[in-house]
Parts: sequence; structure tokens; C-alpha cells
Amino acid sequence: MFNRGRPPQDPDGDRAEMTEDLGARAPKYLQIAAQLRREVREGRFKPDNRLPAETALAERFRVSPVTLRNAIGVLRAEGLIESRHGVGTFVRESRRLHRRSRDRYGRARQDQQLLTSHLRHEIVFAGRVPVPAHIAEVMGVEPDTEVVVRRRHLFGRETDKPEEIGASYLPAEIAAGTFLEEPTVTAKGLFLCVEDLSGKRYATARDQWIARLPTAEESAVLGLSTGAPVMHVIHTARAEDDTILEVSESIWPADRIMIIDEYAVEPTASAPDAPSDV
Repeated sequence: MFNRGRPPQDPDGDRAEMTEDLGARAPKYLQIAAQLRREVREGRFKPDNRLPAETALAERFRVSPVTLRNAIGVLRAEGLIESRHGVGTFVRESRRLHRRSRDRYGRARQDQQLLTSHLRHEIVFAGRVPVPAHIAEVMGVEPDTEVVVRRRHLFGRETDKPEEIGASYLPAEIAAGTFLEEPTVTAKGLFLCVEDLSGKRYATARDQWIARLPTAEESAVLGLSTGAPVMHVIHTARAEDDTILEVSESIWPADRIMIIDEYAVEPTASAPDAPSDV
């Protein structure tokens, strides 16, 4: 808890009340971040509002500038605020991309468009490469097996802001020597192209999610601030005969993506491939 005596006054005369739910044992910078986060969510600071200067906030919470900057860094990494050079720190508009995994294929089949048609696609590489080890494990092939990869960067159509880094890994026996080795955006969903080439239909899919810190390259491409995490999904699509048609991976800034998964709750017990740990 901060200052168990008389609470400090902020520059506007409001008391900076640090309540028990902030965690009295948490480091001060996390308590400050929690207080400011709550004030943003409660509407005291609205989207595009500028936060008070760091000196004013440090005085309000009676902490050093270093501690205050650490608190601001937490909120910046979460994507709640952004710093504008020479202007100040502002509350960001809370707008996340929604990924609804279970209806993506059906929609794309219906409109014959890309799975992410709301974004601008740029194919940065297409061709044959040795499969990376983490994808080889998912595909069940030896590392360095040759596959066709299509690497892409996706941008917001209105903002032109980078939103996703992605890649699709396709078995060479399906995609080698075809138009999928050309670095051009396909006219319809890649899975529809793979179905046409293979004569097989996507039947099942599996997503593996992990939250992690980005690589230096990912951070540069996505324009991330220091410490900002990413969400990384590896998506495996199989045909009815259980052969793999595609393994793709996508990387998003964690503060810009929301995973929505709606499903029926099973009335009786089932035997999953592996138990759920959470």
C-alpha cells in the first residue's frame, strides 16, 4: 500500500487512493500501473486523452521518476497507452482484431475470399525451403525436409499498420512447381487453392497457442515497444485421410488480438487426446 497516512493529492486535487485490490505486496510500479489501468477503464482517461506529465504522476504517487517510468512501461507494453515523440503519452483506442477459428473456413468457402480479407496482404517470400525444426515436428517430417513456404505480412487497410506476420508451409508434393511458389496474393483463400491442387478437402484443424516475447525481427516488423509480448499460433490442417495439407503460423501483437472460441459443452465425459491443464 502507498502512504498509509494521509493520501497524496494529484495535480487536480483528487486523492490518489491505492486500494487493497492493487496488491499491497506488489512492487510500487505495478501498483501504480494497476491504478492507472483502472482509471483508464473507468473512463477518467479516455481514448486519445493525454496522460499527465511523468513528473506530475511521480509527485502524485510520491515515487521516483524511475519507478513511475517503470509503471508507464507496463501499460505501454500492454498496448493501453502509447508515447508520441515530443508530444506526450496518450491512451490508445482499444480495438482488437477478433479471431473466430471455428467459422473461418466456412465464411471463406462462401465468399471465395481470403481468410483475412479485412487486411491487406503482402507476400514477402514464396518458394522451397528446408522446413524449420518447430514446423517439422508438427508435420511429422525430418528437419530440413523441403517444403513450399509462403511468408506474408498483413496490414490494416485503413491504417496501413502492420498487424500480423504469417507463414504457410505446404508439402512439396502438393505445391512445388505451382503458382504457390510465386510471391503474389492468391485470389481466394490459400486453403481453397490447396484443395484444388491436392484433390483433398480440409477436414480437421488444430491450433497451438503460445504467448511470448518477440524476436528482434518480429518486433521491428510489427513496430512493438520494448517488452511488448506477441501471440503465436501454429495451425495444422488435415484432410479426411489425416494427411497434412498445410501448417501455418501467425504472430500478432498480444494487445491487438482477441481469441474467441464458441463451442458446445459436452453432456457426458469424453476421452481427449491429452488432458487440459487449465
